[in-house]
Amino acid sequence: MAVVDFRSVLQVLHEVYNLAGQTSVGLSFQQPVETLESIATGTLNLLEAIRFWDRSIRFYNAGSSECFGDTGAIAADENTAFRPRCPYGAAKATAFWEVTNYREAYDLFTCSGILFNHESPLRPPRFVTQKIVQSACRIAAGSPEKLTLGKLEIERDGGLAPEYVEAMYLMLQQDKPADYVTATASKSLCGWSLPRWGWIGKTMWRSIPACFVPPTFPSARAIPAKPQCSWGGRLTINSRMWCKPWLLPSLQNSKVEYENSVRWGQFLPYSPGVASIATVKI
Repeated sequence: MAVVDFRSVLQVLHEVYNLAGQTSVGLSFQQPVETLESIATGTLNLLEAIRFWDRSIRFYNAGSSECFGDTGAIAADENTAFRPRCPYGAAKATAFWEVTNYREAYDLFTCSGILFNHESPLRPPRFVTQKIVQSACRIAAGSPEKLTLGKLEIERDGGLAPEYVEAMYLMLQQDKPADYVTATASKSLCGWSLPRWGWIGKTMWRSIPACFVPPTFPSARAIPAKPQCSWGGRLTINSRMWCKPWLLPSLQNSKVEYENSVRWGQFLPYSPGVASIATVKI
C-alpha cells in the first residue's frame, strides 16, 4: 500500500477505529452542540461511508461509561440501561445506538467498546489526572501552590490506555460483532492521587465546592465479564498500580523547569502567594 495513493488506501481499508470527538465531560457542558456534532454526527458519517463504500469494513466505536450515568451501587454491564447525566454521555449514547442500528439494519460488522476511564501520560493537561500529576511535580520541586480539587470521594474505574487499545483491536477480531463493557473492575482514579502521594512530603491539596462539576455522581463501577468470556481478555493494570510510575519521570523535569523559572524571576502557570491557581474540576 502507498499511503500517498488514495485508491491504494481504499483497497486495503479493512478496519476503522473511531476515537474522534470532544472528550471532556466538563467541557461538554460549555460546548454541548460541538460535543454532540463531533461525536454523534461524526460517527454517523463514518457509518454512512462504510455502508456506501464497502460493507465488509469492520468498525469500532469508542463508547463511554458516561452513557450509564449514576447507577448507584450497581456495577454496570452490557445490559445496564443508559441514563447519561452530561452532554458528553448523551452524545456517546447517541453514537452507540447509531452503531447498533447500522449493525442490525445493514448487517455491518460494527462494535462499541463501552470504555471506563483509561489514563496515559499522553493525556492533555485539562484532564484531572494530568493536572494532578503536573501540580504534584511542581510542588515537589518547590512551588508554594496548592492543588484545588472538587469532590475527593468520587470513585471511578480507571485503567491504563494501552490495555484498552488492545481490547479495541480484539473486539474487531471476533467472529461476530458485539458491544463490550471494558474496565478493570477496580475502584480508584480520583482518590488514588491523594493518600498515595504522601511520600512527596507536602500537604498539596484542598477541596472546594466551586470546583464541582454538576451533576456529579459518586461512583462508576463495571462488570467486564463479556470480554473475558469472548477472548479471555482481562485488564490487569488499574490506577493504583500506574500512578507512581507515571509521576516519577515527571518529577525531575518539573524540578528543572521550576528552578529555571525562579532563576529568571518567572513562575510557570502559577506564582508565589496564589494558592489556588492549579484548579482541577472533576
